[in-house]
Amino acid sequence: MTTRGVLYVHSAPRALCPHVEWAVAGVLGVRVNLDWIRQPASPGTWRAEFSWQGAVGTASKLASALRGWHLLRFEVTAEPCAKAEGERYSSTPELGIFHAVTGIHGDILIPEDRLRAALARSADGETDLAAEVSKLLGKPWDDELEPFRYAGEGAPVRWLHQVV
Repeated sequence: MTTRGVLYVHSAPRALCPHVEWAVAGVLGVRVNLDWIRQPASPGTWRAEFSWQGAVGTASKLASALRGWHLLRFEVTAEPCAKAEGERYSSTPELGIFHAVTGIHGDILIPEDRLRAALARSADGETDLAAEVSKLLGKPWDDELEPFRYAGEGAPVRWLHQVV
């Protein structure tokens, strides 16, 4: 069963760019040349987008291959398919990696046990429920990555051919 997704490298130092390509190629088993453009949100860094197709689980392999580089900001998405839900991985140097399961419309699906644990921590006074839910939804990662998501002048444009 195959799925497809997108790798968004939001910021990478120039010296790291070839290593990102090698890591992605190692996961996909094909040569990869990303179209790197300057990242205006962080001068001296570069950004790239790459659409991929592969077996279910490829998104997790890509995220694992890239997660070790501290100066890298990235996201990997995988679309849902007949045998698997979709996925989203987000990574920042400050927060580390975030993983979410996504449904057919892109909504984050939070497992019951994670919700119960958040409720228990809140009931015990360890944390605020709103803060726990915010983390479960990946809001800290979204807040940090949002300035980097804006594609600066010269960024590739993705045309959408199907409206859901």
